[in-house]
Amino acid sequence: MTGLKVCIVGSGNWGSAIAKIVGGNVMKFDKFDKRVNMWVFEEMINGQKLTEIINTTHENVKYLKGIKLPESVFAVPDLVDAAKDADILIFVLPHQFVKRCCDSLAGKLKSGAVGISLIKGFERSPEGGIELISKNISSRLNIQCSVLMGANIASEVAEEKFCETTIGSAEMEMGKTLKELFETSYFRVVVVDDVYTVEACGALKNIVACAAGFSDGLGYGDNTKAAVIRIGLMEMVKFTEVFFTGSKLSTFLESCGVADLITTCYGGRNRRVSEAFVKSGKTIEELEKEMLNGQQLQGPHTADEINVMLKNKKMEDKFPLFTAVYRICHREIPPQALIDCIREHPEHM
Repeated sequence: MTGLKVCIVGSGNWGSAIAKIVGGNVMKFDKFDKRVNMWVFEEMINGQKLTEIINTTHENVKYLKGIKLPESVFAVPDLVDAAKDADILIFVLPHQFVKRCCDSLAGKLKSGAVGISLIKGFERSPEGGIELISKNISSRLNIQCSVLMGANIASEVAEEKFCETTIGSAEMEMGKTLKELFETSYFRVVVVDDVYTVEACGALKNIVACAAGFSDGLGYGDNTKAAVIRIGLMEMVKFTEVFFTGSKLSTFLESCGVADLITTCYGGRNRRVSEAFVKSGKTIEELEKEMLNGQQLQGPHTADEINVMLKNKKMEDKFPLFTAVYRICHREIPPQALIDCIREHPEHM
């Protein structure tokens, strides 16, 4: 019997960093096929196709320059070709593109295939609410879908600087297989069964990181940022308790929770661009183009998505930090209003 075939759906900096890990691990365990397909959105780089560059030099020169990928990783420009024989699909692309990818893959996957989402964000539901990405993938493709979230800045993972991550899996046996696929000496994996909380943390922390960036842009110090993080964590816990029943408070103490929140509020792209938003006066869209080399910013989009639901349920006042970030990004209120939000935030929500 051949081993489990793995496909990585996405090839940005995080997707490429994960490809380095997964490409190495499939060579260590007999249960995995020795080839990993990585779907790459085709681009021309200095007159050459990006897929050809990756397959020749084993480096994603656009999104993860200077990091060698294992020879087991093959860049494939056609999504269906990359994924059609996969037993495990790793979804790691901007959440705005999930629907399009799932539409392309629907009805074309191998029977019994499973997914794992590394995507931080929500999908809007037709009813005016939000839906977890993993549930969206699962329903669109009729597959089981786990999640992986943690304090994992892609460049640091690629450089093999030690970190932890959290896998949320409803089935522990599958969780064990995924742990083997992802864990290395520098990338420690903890598996929990609280899937919804793991995923919600990964999305919501990006909103808090925007608030941290606004605080930095206004010239406030670490004391103020600590207040932003504390209040942001309170709203994350409350939001998950209200909208995802059965969440466990202990999950917030895993890497997907408080650790990821702290890392993102100090080192992530959402914080960095939000600081520039305050200092430059430019729009989020302009700064994305200038600062992110084709990558997408998740915090403002996530703030938009949850605000739709909070507004529909008349709960914006219950989540004043989340609401302030949404309004600041749309220039409905000035960034300075964030400090008023912190100062006046109710201690008991």
